[in-house]
Amino acid sequence: MNEDKQVLHNEEQVAFMEKELRYIAGIIKQKGRELLSSYTITPPQFVALQWLFEHGDMTIGDLSNKMFLAFSTTTDLVDRMEKNKLVVRVRDDHDRRVIRIHLLEEGGRIIEEVIKKRQDYLQDVLTDFSAGEVEQLSSLLEKLHREMKQD
Repeated sequence: MNEDKQVLHNEEQVAFMEKELRYIAGIIKQKGRELLSSYTITPPQFVALQWLFEHGDMTIGDLSNKMFLAFSTTTDLVDRMEKNKLVVRVRDDHDRRVIRIHLLEEGGRIIEEVIKKRQDYLQDVLTDFSAGEVEQLSSLLEKLHREMKQD
C-alpha cells in the first residue's frame, strides 16, 4: 500500500470483512463444486482449464505456478485432461523444446457453461440488491482486487 495514503482501519471491521470474505469464498467454492458434479472434471481440472481459458496457452511450469501445485501434480492433471480431450500439448513454434498446453473446444465449452451457471447463481443472489448497490459492490470489489494485485 502506498505510504502517503495509508489509513489504519478499525481492527474489528477488518476482522469482520476478512471473515465475511472467507465465508463468501467458501460458499462460491461449494457452489462451484456442486455445479461441477454434472461434468466429468474435478475442481483442480476446472481451475487449470479456467487459467488456460483466460490467459491462453501456457507451459506446465507456468500452470503449476499459477495453481500453486507441484510440477508433477500439474503434469498428472494435464495428462488426465488430455486423455479426456479437454487440452492438448503443442510444441512452441519459436522454440521446439517448449511444450505448451492448449485448451481444446470441449474444455472451453465446459468452462463457458460452468461460468454462466455461476453467473446465474450470483444473479439470483443479487435480486434483493438495488442497481446502485450492485454498482457500488462491483466498484469496491474491483478496487479491492486491484489493491491486492499490487502487493
